[in-house]
Amino acid sequence: MPGIFIMIFGAILIVWGIYRMKNDDALFGKTQKGKNIFNLIIMGQASGIGQFASGILCIIIGIASFIIK
Repeated sequence: MPGIFIMIFGAILIVWGIYRMKNDDALFGKTQKGKNIFNLIIMGQASGIGQFASGILCIIIGIASFIIK
């Protein structure tokens, strides 16, 4: 049962990470990709790329919990 909640949380993180990657601004970087990489280096998991990666990791952990169970 906890695997379902982890996977739902992962899906929410993925959607929020995509939103943040499209809309965040940064001090440096001419393209949105450059701005996202700068935000990842400075803010870590709080950036859009970090949230997206954490969401993928949560979904993988949720699937692994079903396999282990």
